[in-house]
Amino acid sequence: MSENESPNPDHGIYLDNAATTTVDPRVVEAMLPLFTGYYGNASSFHHFGTRSKEILDNSRETIAECIGAKPGEIFFTSSGTEANNWALKGIACAHRHRGNHLIVSSIEHDCILNTCRWLSGLGFSITYLPVDSFGMIDLQELERSILPQTILVSVMHANNEIGTIQPIAEIGRICHDHGILFHSDCCQSFGKIPLNVRRSNVDLITLNAHKIYGPKGTGALYIREGISIVPLLHGGGQEKGLRSSTENLPSIVGFAKASSLCMDEMTTEIKRLTELRKKIEQSVFSIYEQSYLNGHPDLRLPGLLNFGIHGLEGETIRLLLLLDSFGIAVSTGSACSSNDPSHNGSHVLRSIGLNAFQARGSIRISLGRFTTARDIEIFNISLHNALAELTSIFS
Repeated sequence: MSENESPNPDHGIYLDNAATTTVDPRVVEAMLPLFTGYYGNASSFHHFGTRSKEILDNSRETIAECIGAKPGEIFFTSSGTEANNWALKGIACAHRHRGNHLIVSSIEHDCILNTCRWLSGLGFSITYLPVDSFGMIDLQELERSILPQTILVSVMHANNEIGTIQPIAEIGRICHDHGILFHSDCCQSFGKIPLNVRRSNVDLITLNAHKIYGPKGTGALYIREGISIVPLLHGGGQEKGLRSSTENLPSIVGFAKASSLCMDEMTTEIKRLTELRKKIEQSVFSIYEQSYLNGHPDLRLPGLLNFGIHGLEGETIRLLLLLDSFGIAVSTGSACSSNDPSHNGSHVLRSIGLNAFQARGSIRISLGRFTTARDIEIFNISLHNALAELTSIFS
């Protein structure tokens, strides 16, 4: 899709694609017939149901092909959050006879960290792996953290706030050398950078649709064939008895179409988004001497930039409001973190060594399929104008 084909040209400039993306018009087109023409329950035996079952199976096969999996290893969920909860709770309960210890990174999404807190209340022990200033885990530290009772390691592929990409193939190899299962939250990486479940040595991965120009409310959990897991939901026995609930067929079809489009366009999108991101970096880091990057300078998602400016961290909310008044949407970090009543700042930024003041004062810019070069030009000018209105504590 060319740059001038944005589905929302009159809604300003949207640079918060790590929070959610607009649904691609091609995805909407694929979904529409499912609301009226193919509305049968995929579990029904009449022809309405069998046709829906065929569409469901085709969608499962499409998503499986995108990650090098078997169709029977893909289980649809309502979200990435549900899939992450299921992965940790389901494996913990199914393998408790082997041990009660889990290892996760300190910069996981809140749904992983809160699930771990819940598991702790049930008697499970959790090790939170620290990260360095770039947001990378230490593989040697991971190996040292493994205990005889360790049953699962969960490390996200790419971080949702700073974009740092973890070496999941090496993490998976370490886990398998010790006979431990490995789960990775791939919601931010899927569709944006290459992902193959065999080459990545993963046993379970979490996916969702709304980060890749698909509908909200749809996700999936890849579970390697042969792995025992306890269901999170009990009911009619859909998804091979592991995830009960009538399948959301329109959204699943949209998920499959969105996945396929990402695979087809990934190579060109990586190059295009990297070039656009670098235009912002050149503008910010050349003009503002007090600016600093949060995350890894190279091992980072192509369309994500997280930065701060020393002395202006306390003005971040005002900066966002100024940009919003110009019609530009950016964020201070994860959309979910806005629900945190503690206001302690991003746990991700605290984990990479920033203080509480800095952790509340970052800017996250996340580009997407419909971001144009003209959008970046306007953003750079608008950012400069907005910053001119702010007051540094060092001035």
